[in-house]
Amino acid sequence: MKIKSLIFLGILQCCIFVNAQVKTLDPVEYVNPLMGTQSLHSLSNGNTYPAICRPWGMNFWTPQTGKMGDGWAYVYTAEKIRGFKQTHQPSPWMNDYGQFSIMPVTGKLSFAEDERGSWFSHKAEVTKPYYYSVYLADYDVTTEITATERAAHFQITFPENEQSSIVIDAFDKGSYIKIIPSENKIIGYTTRNSGGVSENFKNYFVLEFDKPFSTNYTWHDKVLEKDKLELKDNHVGAIVGFKTKKGEKVNVKVASSFISIEQAELNLKNELGKATFDETVAESKQEWNKILGKLTVEGGSEEQLKTFYSCLYRTVCFPQKQYEIDADGKIMHYSPYNGKVLPGYMYAGTGFWDTFRALYPLLNLMYPSINKEMQEGLINDYKEGGFLPEWSSPGFRNVMVGNNSASVVSDAYIKGLRGYDINKLYEALLHGANNEGPMDAVGRRGVEYYNTLGYVPYDVKINENAARTLEYAYDDFTIWKLAKALNRPKKEISLFEKRMMNYKNLYNPEIGLMSGRNKDGSFPKNFNPFKWGDAFTEGNAWHYSWSVFHDVNGLIDLMGGEKKFTAKLDAVFTTPPVFDDSYYGAVIHEIREMQIMNMGQYAHGNQPIQHMIYLYNYAGEPWKTQYWSREVMDRLYKPTPDGYCGDEDNGQTSAWYVFSAMGFYPVCPGTDEYVLGAPLFKKVTLQLENGKQLIINAPNNSETNKYVQDLKWNNATHTKNYINHFDVLKGGELNFDMNSKPNLQRGTSASAYPYSYSTSK
Repeated sequence: MKIKSLIFLGILQCCIFVNAQVKTLDPVEYVNPLMGTQSLHSLSNGNTYPAICRPWGMNFWTPQTGKMGDGWAYVYTAEKIRGFKQTHQPSPWMNDYGQFSIMPVTGKLSFAEDERGSWFSHKAEVTKPYYYSVYLADYDVTTEITATERAAHFQITFPENEQSSIVIDAFDKGSYIKIIPSENKIIGYTTRNSGGVSENFKNYFVLEFDKPFSTNYTWHDKVLEKDKLELKDNHVGAIVGFKTKKGEKVNVKVASSFISIEQAELNLKNELGKATFDETVAESKQEWNKILGKLTVEGGSEEQLKTFYSCLYRTVCFPQKQYEIDADGKIMHYSPYNGKVLPGYMYAGTGFWDTFRALYPLLNLMYPSINKEMQEGLINDYKEGGFLPEWSSPGFRNVMVGNNSASVVSDAYIKGLRGYDINKLYEALLHGANNEGPMDAVGRRGVEYYNTLGYVPYDVKINENAARTLEYAYDDFTIWKLAKALNRPKKEISLFEKRMMNYKNLYNPEIGLMSGRNKDGSFPKNFNPFKWGDAFTEGNAWHYSWSVFHDVNGLIDLMGGEKKFTAKLDAVFTTPPVFDDSYYGAVIHEIREMQIMNMGQYAHGNQPIQHMIYLYNYAGEPWKTQYWSREVMDRLYKPTPDGYCGDEDNGQTSAWYVFSAMGFYPVCPGTDEYVLGAPLFKKVTLQLENGKQLIINAPNNSETNKYVQDLKWNNATHTKNYINHFDVLKGGELNFDMNSKPNLQRGTSASAYPYSYSTSK
C-alpha cells in the first residue's frame, strides 16, 4: 500500500510539474485585467480598467460601471454595469475620447444610462485580455466580447422574450446615428472627447447584426423616437429589438474609424470578415500569447506568475495605434493636430513624464519593431503639431512637466533602432529644447530662465520649477548623447553637455536635498523638503532629489560622498511619511498612497522615485538594492483589484516590475546599461526579436535568498553592477547565485559602478 501511495504521489507531482509547464506556455491565462481596478479619486490602487483588446490596439473595450464622462469607467466595487464601452482612455485623469457604448436589455425599453444599468457579480464575470463575459442579472442576459485592433465581436445570449433589445449610446457633445434595417446595420459617429483633438474630430462606427430587427427606435437625450431611423443631436442613440428564444445568441460585429464611415466598414471587413466569435477569440488569444510569450518565467509562485504577466499585459496596451489601413493597403491616420487624413503611423495615449523611465526601454529591449513604428509616429506628431507631444491623448494635452520626449527619442536610437528619419526627430528635439510650446506642457516652460540662469527660478510664478529644471537637465543629457551619435557640430554638442549639469544649481546644502532657487541665486528661506508640489511635481524634495539619472556620481559628490549618499538613501525608508499638502489645499491621492505603504518617504505609487532603489549600486552597497527591490515587488504588487500602490500609468509602474523581476532596471535611458537588482524567479527566458535568447538563471532563488552572492555572464564571473544592452542582444546566460545573506564585497569598488557622466570622461 505504501509503494502504491508513493507511485501515486510521484505521478501526481509529475502531473503538477507538467501542468505548470503547460501553463507557463500559455501566459495570457495568468493575466488578471482586473488588477488595479479597485480605485477611487482619493486612493489609487492602479486606476486601471479591464481592457479587452489586442496589444497596442486602436480600440479597447471595457464594461462600463461609471456614468458617461466619468473617468472611472469601471470600478471593481461597483454594483451595476451601464454598458460596454469602446474606449481610448489612458487614465481617468485624462479621461476619454472616441467613445460609445452597447448595452443589451429585455422587456421595457430602458435606454438612459441610469435606467438601463444591470446588477452583476464578479462571480459571474470572466475577464481575459482576449475575452470578456458577464451575466446581466436584471435581464437574464450574458454578454461576451472579443476584440481585434479596430473591431470587436459581441455574442449576446438572450432569454425567451418578445422584446429583447440592444441599446447603442453615441454619447453627448454631438453625435449621429442611423439604423439601416435592410442591412441589419447601424452607423453613426461620436464626437465626445476630453481635449487634444481638432474641431472636426469624429469617431465613426458601424455595427452589423446577424439577426433582422423587429423593432427600430432612435433616441435623443431622454426622448424615444419610434421608427425614426436617423438622428443628429447633442446626445443620440438607437435601440433595435428582436423576439428571442431561450439561449438564443445574437452576434454583433462592430468597428470604428477616426477617418470615415467607409473606413470603419473597411476595418470591420478586414479584421472580422466572416470569422465566427470563437475563431476571433482563438485568434486574439494566440496574438496575446505571441506577445506575452516573448518573456517566459519559471520557478515562482502562482501569485508571482500572475503578477508578472498582468504587469506585462499593461506594458503592451499603451500607446495605442492611431493609424488605419485604407482600401489600397496604405497606412493612414487622422491627425488630431490639424484634422487632416494623412499617410503614415501615429500612436497616442501616453505621458512621457511617466513612461520614459521603464516602459520605452522595455519596448526597445523586447519589442523594438513596435517602437520603430512609434518613432515614425512621433515624426508625424512633430510635422503636424509643430512640437513633439509630452502627453498625447490623442494630441497635445496640457499636463505634467519636462521635455522627456528627448529621452524617448534618444534611448531608441542609442539602443540600436534604425530605419526612420532620426534627423527629423533630432530637429524636433532641438526645437522643443529651445522654445516654449503652445501650452505649458509642450516644449519647455521657463526655457529662457533655464538657458540663461541654469535653472527655472522658484519666484517667477512658474509652478513646479525645480522639477522642470531637473528634468530639463536630464533631457539635455539625452540630446547630448544623440547629438554625439549623429556627429552634430561640436559647438552644439558642447552646449547640451554644459546644460545637462544644471542639476547642480538646485542642490541646497542647508537641507542636503534639491530645492527651488530664487532668481537672484538665493535659496528660499525655510524651504520645507516635505512639501508636495510647489517646486516639484506630485512629490517633494525627498522624491525628486534623485532625478539625476545621468550623473549619480555627481550627485554623490554634492551630498558629501558615498557614505553620506547611502545614508540619505536609507533615510528615505526610515523617515516617517509626514507631508505638507498646503500647495494642493488637500491630500492628493499620491500623498495618501505614500503615507499608507509603511515605507517612510518612499513613494513608489508615483514615478519620480521609482529608480531610487537602484542607486545603491553607484555607491558600493548593491545588496541594499537587492533587498529593497524584492521588498517592493513582494509588498506593493499583487494580481488583485487592489494590486498596485498608485496609478499604473500606461505601463510604467508595470514595466518597473517586469524589469525588476528579471533582475535589472534602466536607471538612465539614453545609455546602454541596465543596473542590477535581484531577480524574482528561478528562470526567465527572453526571446529577442533578433532571434537570440537571453536566459536568466537563479536556481536557488527563494523568499529568503534575495541577495546576489555571485554573478556569471556566459560562465565568466561578472563583477559589474550593471549589464550592457548590446551584450544582452547577443544572447547568452546570466547566472545569479542567490543567498540569504548579502555579499558585502561584491560590487563595492568604483570599477563596478554603472555609468555616471562625471566618471565617464
